[in-house]
Amino acid sequence: MTHLSVNINKIATLRNARGGNVPNLVQFTKDIESFGAQGITVHPRPDERHIRYQDVFDLMPVVTTEFNIEGNPIPKFIDLVLKSRPAQVTLVPDAVDAITSNSGWDTIKHKEFLKEVISEFKRNNIRTSIFVDPNLKMVEHAAATGADRIELYTEAYADEFAKGNKEAVKIYTDCANKAIEMDLGLNAGHDLSLQNIQYFKQNVPGLLEVSIGHALITESLYFGLEATIQKYLNLLKG
Repeated sequence: MTHLSVNINKIATLRNARGGNVPNLVQFTKDIESFGAQGITVHPRPDERHIRYQDVFDLMPVVTTEFNIEGNPIPKFIDLVLKSRPAQVTLVPDAVDAITSNSGWDTIKHKEFLKEVISEFKRNNIRTSIFVDPNLKMVEHAAATGADRIELYTEAYADEFAKGNKEAVKIYTDCANKAIEMDLGLNAGHDLSLQNIQYFKQNVPGLLEVSIGHALITESLYFGLEATIQKYLNLLKG
């Protein structure tokens, strides 16, 4: 079964909109795990517009499943990860002013930088994953950085699937096979939803984990959080 890691950034966004502590991020995290999710993902950004750096420390003693911290490895982020020591860190090359992640790493151009950062995390027993576009060369060169896994950036698949173009999954299938060949674990995320997740899962071999936030929280407004998580878990079986 592919594991479901729930990105709770949108819960933090809602909290921050009014100040205070409603909704309570820690309680939501406990509930998400109790509803069956196998991981919790956070993506703190330098402006802390949703997840705050302090949230990471508040969540560390609470998360009992896999804790995955995503972000651009600027010094402040690296320091946060080394202090909190999550199960997994996912390196994402998002700009400071990016609304959301919008590209993967150029693993050729940034290979030496990634090798340096990844070696530091691995010395501290933190599993590393690199966010990459569905590009065979980027996947191939990701292996040379020392990363344990890659996370395929799935926005292009989601956009094309919504238009009825199921062939868009083919490059992800090819990248998954390349990852297996390179002995890289495989994650995926960005715009995956209840509408497109099952077809993706069925056509992408070796998929270990998906990280889903925006769609899952939006769908929860209709179905409720527990029911939505159960729907994802059922679609990810097999």
